[in-house]
Parts: sequence; C-alpha cells; structure tokens
Amino acid sequence: MATNKRVFTLRLPDEVLDKIGILANKEHRSITNYIEYVLVKHLEELEKEQDTN
Repeated sequence: MATNKRVFTLRLPDEVLDKIGILANKEHRSITNYIEYVLVKHLEELEKEQDTN
C-alpha cells in the first residue's frame, strides 16, 4: 500500500542515534519508524493539551 509521506534528513550525532536505536529496539521498531511514532505521539499530546486550555 503506497503512502504519501514527505521525507527529510535529520543530522544527529552518533550518540543520539545510538540512544534512539536502543529505544527503537525495545519497542521492536526501526529507528525511522520509532522517530515517526514519537513525533506523532508528541503532536497528539500537544493538540490534546491545547484543546483543554
């Protein structure tokens, strides 16, 4: 199934990518999928917070 997603590059130090890799592995996700998951989750939390204010 094709998706319509934009792609961009992150410039992160190796230490940060290593930490993200560990967290992604714990969640059984790829690094890319984990970063996407965390960002979407954070955006949902912000939107929810704004709705309550």
